[in-house]
This record gives sequence, structure tokens and C-alpha cells, in this order.
Amino acid sequence: MSNNLNSHNPIGIFDSGIGGLTVAHAVNLVLPHEKLIYFGDTAHLPYGDKSPDSIKYYSIRIAQLLLQKKCKMIVIACNTASAVAYETVKDFVGKQALVVNVIDPVVESVVGRNKLKRVGVIATRGTIKSDIYARKIKQLNKNLEIESLATPLLVGMIEEGFFNNKISRTIIADYLSKPKLKKIDTLILACTHFPLIKPEIEEYYKGKINVVDSAGVVAQHIRDLLTKKKLLNNQKNTSAQFFVSDYTKSFEKSTKFFFPKKIKLEEIGIWK
Repeated sequence: MSNNLNSHNPIGIFDSGIGGLTVAHAVNLVLPHEKLIYFGDTAHLPYGDKSPDSIKYYSIRIAQLLLQKKCKMIVIACNTASAVAYETVKDFVGKQALVVNVIDPVVESVVGRNKLKRVGVIATRGTIKSDIYARKIKQLNKNLEIESLATPLLVGMIEEGFFNNKISRTIIADYLSKPKLKKIDTLILACTHFPLIKPEIEEYYKGKINVVDSAGVVAQHIRDLLTKKKLLNNQKNTSAQFFVSDYTKSFEKSTKFFFPKKIKLEEIGIWK
């Protein structure tokens, strides 16, 4: 097996759909010299409702593609896949590339904050069912209370472009008003789609709750890890490539929202 650990090689990022674009965008801001390859598995969206075995299978096939494209790092920019398939992908990739999930950096960031008592987590059914945030947070601070709530409508709503409008505000308010989330002092947006509705969530809480999304935290973690491993790309000839398993106009529109320069969105069939 070839080793892709060369500083000039790209960072591969994958998600079930557009959510991981929030991570790709944050990485591009923090590390503007890095080449990015993004894969959105739109054929199987959303991962939150899929079985663990299916998610592991999809993740390995995508990791295989990103290794073929010489990625030095594979970022699992999906909380459900991070929860279910991280160890599987890591075992598959071995020493060929670095593998990063979007859960551990956020957990460490939240636990490192002072005076937290009650943390809320909203995510897909798959992520909530795995209970991974509660378990990992408790490992680092057993005194924190964790309240987890599945919010299955939000991913589909965002994928269809329904955010920053009356529909999204109504759905968001309905979820956030649930008794489970009463008296929390921090809310973790445990899905990479959710930064797109972060302003609406902050508006609902009127600034009284600390709202944490993974994109910026994960981007900083990636920079620190690449620096530590001496794999930062210092050349300025950067590029970004975008692939999907099923082309949709809404995905292309979302990609242009994060990456305004002319982009080429290519459908690639890795399931046949």
C-alpha cells in the first residue's frame, strides 16, 4: 500500500451531503494553501437513518477513493459516520493517511470550557443513538449533565435549502423548546449541516446559550495536527475538487455558496 503522507498532497473531506461543506469552508479559511478534495455521498443521504453496517461500508468505499486520489488526510465530516465508522476507517487506512473525525475535537473543546453544568446535544438519530457525545464528555468530566435530542427533520430541511426562513424557524423552535433542553448552558450542534442554521439557533436563545458547531473547532484541530506531523502545504498553487455520488442542482448551489469561485462538480459512481 502506498503512503500518501506528503505535505503537497490534498486533504480529503467526506459527508453524506452538503453538511461537510461547512468543515471544508472552515479548513479553507484556516489553511488557504491546502488542496481540498470533497466527496458528498448524496446517493445515500442522510446517514442518520442508515444502519451502522451500511455507514461503515459507504465510509470505507469513500476512504478508498480518497486514498486513490493521494489524500494525506481523510476528514470524516459527518457526525453519524464519525460516531459509527471512525475506527473502521482508521483500521482500513492504516498508515497511508491521517484520519480525523468531527467529534473528538468538539468534545475536548467543550469540556475545556469553564463553569459548564448542563450540555445539550442535537443531532441525527444515528448520532444520538450511538450516545457517543455523552460517553466521550463523561469520560473527560463525569460531573457534566448531558441532554441529547434527535432532530431528524433538520438535515433534510437544510439539504432542500430551507434555512433562514419562516419554515426553518418554526421547526427549530419546536425542537429547541423540548423539555430535555431546558436549563442547558451550552448546545452542541452535533451535525455538520447545522452551522447553516446556527444564526437561527442563536436568535432563538437570544445569546443566553453558548452554541458550539464543529466546523471551526475541527479546522483548528486539523491545522494543529498537520503542523505537528510537519505536513502543512506551504505552496500557493491550491485547488479544490468536488465529487458527489448523485448530482443535484441544490448541491451545486450550496457548493458555490461556500466556494464562490467557479467550481466543477463531478458525479462519480463508486458503488457499481
